[in-house]
Amino acid sequence: MSRLRSFLIAAGILVGAVVVAVIMVSLRPDPPLRDPPSTLPFVTTGVATAGEGAIPVHGAGTVRPRAEIDVAAQVGGVVTWVAPSFQGGGRVRTDDVLFRIEDADYVNRVRQASANVAAQQVALLQAEEEARIARDEYGRLQRRTGGGAGGTASALTLREPQLEAARAALARDSAALADAELALSRTEVKAPFNGAVRFESVDEGQFVGPGQSVGRLYAADAVEVVVPLSDADAALIPRLWNLVAGDGNRSVRATVSASYGDARYMWSGYVDRAEAALDEQTRTIDVIVRVPNPFRGGTPADGEDGPAGPPLLVGQFVDVQIDGVAPERYFAVPRAALRTGNEIWAVRDGSTITIVPVRVLQRFDDVVYVTGTLEAGQMVVVSGIQIATEGMQVRTP
Repeated sequence: MSRLRSFLIAAGILVGAVVVAVIMVSLRPDPPLRDPPSTLPFVTTGVATAGEGAIPVHGAGTVRPRAEIDVAAQVGGVVTWVAPSFQGGGRVRTDDVLFRIEDADYVNRVRQASANVAAQQVALLQAEEEARIARDEYGRLQRRTGGGAGGTASALTLREPQLEAARAALARDSAALADAELALSRTEVKAPFNGAVRFESVDEGQFVGPGQSVGRLYAADAVEVVVPLSDADAALIPRLWNLVAGDGNRSVRATVSASYGDARYMWSGYVDRAEAALDEQTRTIDVIVRVPNPFRGGTPADGEDGPAGPPLLVGQFVDVQIDGVAPERYFAVPRAALRTGNEIWAVRDGSTITIVPVRVLQRFDDVVYVTGTLEAGQMVVVSGIQIATEGMQVRTP
């Protein structure tokens, strides 16, 4: 009896569970319908920006002086005075006296030479008078004899060699006086141009000899930056090989920039010339950019007004941007968009790939300047696919 009861209870539980399951299945909601995922590849794109004006040619180099000389005296002696500005970092102007040498010996030489000249002037006057008397006497003799006094008088009779010797002696002593005066003037060593003192090594009481270097001076009116460029970059500089060194032609503009503290400053310059030979080590062309008035101070690169910037110092490493050629139509695209074979995969109608051959004009950092059948503002593929075909469908952000 108990076994039958247990069987009936188990059967009832089983039937109840089946009924509950049927009810739950019949009451469940329908699952939401979803579109199948797309099989088109997803790409990341950038923008092809239409360029305007000159293509920038970028480079870098070290600032060097336009002109630099060793300061040395042309005469020897003891230094009696040194200009306060003649020290490292000092500024001097043309014909400023840098230092003086004791001139007593040179003054005495000038006086001695002046005395010799005065004596020779008297000797010349005597020789001229004696020559005049000789000519007069010979003339009277000719008149008394009726012109038959033994033919033409000799040069010695007329005292012409003595007169020429007196003139030569005066010229010799005058030259000695000029040399003495020149040596005296050279006891003052002057600056040949407006410049800055790089270093000096002279003080009062020091003996200096002729030609002994006691300092170094460089021109402050302009500095130069040697910018090594590849032949492809140099070809973008207009009329590069027609530029004449030092003629002041500023048609090819350049901008020099450098960091100072937490800020960046810029100076305006121009391309002066290019070296006539390739660098044997790097196989690059050295383009010389000249920057006038480097001590005027740079302007902030962010364009904000502020105090005058620092000077452009010799030896400073700077970045240089040169105004290159200005094509009628070119584009700036992300560097990652440039593919092997100088191709760019542009996106047409928002989802279709078109392969555009381009000519690369300039590469700089993450930007490439190109010419080709692109459109201003057109999307270009920068990542997402490794292979593309004409008309390929893609998804974009």
